[in-house]
Amino acid sequence: MMAAQESLVFTVTRRSPELITPAKPTPHEYKLLSDIDDQESLRFRMPVIFFYKNKNDFIDAEEMEPVKVIREALSKTLVFYYPFAGRVREGAGRKLGVECTGEGVMFIEADADVTIDQFGGDAIQPPFPCMDELLFDVPGYSGVLDCPLLLIQVTRLKCGGFIFAVRLNHTVSDAGGLLLFMNAVGEIARGASAPSIPPVWRRELLNARDPPRVTCTHHEYDDVLDTKKTLIPLGNMVHRSFFFGPTEILALRLLVPPHLNKCSTSELLTACLWRCRTRALQPDPEEEVRLLYNVNARGKFNPPLPKGYYGNAFAFPAALTTARKLCQNPFGYALELVRQIKKDVTEEYMRSVADLMVLKGRPPSTAVRIFHVSDVSRSRFGDIDFGWGKPVYGGPGRGGVGNRPVAASFYVSCKNKKGENGIAVTVSLPRFVMERFAMELDEILKNNENLVPTKSAL
Repeated sequence: MMAAQESLVFTVTRRSPELITPAKPTPHEYKLLSDIDDQESLRFRMPVIFFYKNKNDFIDAEEMEPVKVIREALSKTLVFYYPFAGRVREGAGRKLGVECTGEGVMFIEADADVTIDQFGGDAIQPPFPCMDELLFDVPGYSGVLDCPLLLIQVTRLKCGGFIFAVRLNHTVSDAGGLLLFMNAVGEIARGASAPSIPPVWRRELLNARDPPRVTCTHHEYDDVLDTKKTLIPLGNMVHRSFFFGPTEILALRLLVPPHLNKCSTSELLTACLWRCRTRALQPDPEEEVRLLYNVNARGKFNPPLPKGYYGNAFAFPAALTTARKLCQNPFGYALELVRQIKKDVTEEYMRSVADLMVLKGRPPSTAVRIFHVSDVSRSRFGDIDFGWGKPVYGGPGRGGVGNRPVAASFYVSCKNKKGENGIAVTVSLPRFVMERFAMELDEILKNNENLVPTKSAL
């Protein structure tokens, strides 16, 4: 399904950007990032966006003005998350750290002549081609080094609702860390004096061992030469969102062999999309293709990482096969590859990644013949409440990971126009490849939907 925002045109009026500083004095210190944080592949800014409806039961509309409430809540929250008010610096050997300067985060107040309903109402889905208007890239402040760690824009809508958009320096936090911060802002906006989960820095917990030793296989960091020029060009790209509701998921489950019937929805989607995408790209049958799959490792440690740890704590292990094997083997082949790499992520795997970063000079993840998946459908971004209730949509603003937006897909929880709960998957491909991808996916779903029992037959 094509995102409704593709043809949406509206005007945004922005005030001059300002820095929001902590409400109280904070320590001026230098904090090193972990060896999991300090990866070349994380040197980019991650955009997340939230859409909120108007709340009509405020007694004092002036007091509950979203820009005012969120600006004040940010300032108070930065007292607890004061490293976010600092700047990332690069030291010897390109090692990254945060200088806690208290300079603040970048904040933009804006108004737009558009309504929530024009974005899709209760069925808002990514990707959002209008992200540049809803999260303005302030010239000179969009880098990774020596720039504000957070860029936030709050845009009031003419229906009385508003949009909260944020771009985070990924070297400092992952989606889980950002979620902790956002929950804290929401709690304080609703009147709390402190976050219910105190933030924990403790980046040394994910540093390399002494001496470092790589004990696991990490195909995600292989140095792969693009000898056949298979990197997808950025020009003439099409960005689409495909919705998978109960009917579509059930249709895909008909492909699953009995010994894999306990697979998760995320694993099911990933196996299907990887095969469809590879078939659409039509690579040489003997070419190696890789799937990179983001895995949250917070619960993999013994003892577990502190509940308030807001650093990067995920891996993206790689499944490796040939295009022929992926596309011609039964569906269960791809599904087993997906399930195995998720199992591979253990505490030892994370230690091995950190050690590899130190031993090999933080190599970037490979960008050749990859499909990178990030499932945030269970991340609870949809629970962030500044006092206006839960957002209609909360999650990534566009597909992509780092400088490879065409190779990545996000999975996000949302509703379709029928009100069904499901998962929207963002896909970015050249136009002619997108057409083939949509046909591949449609053929699988239609063939199997015919076998799905109707409600009357259940």
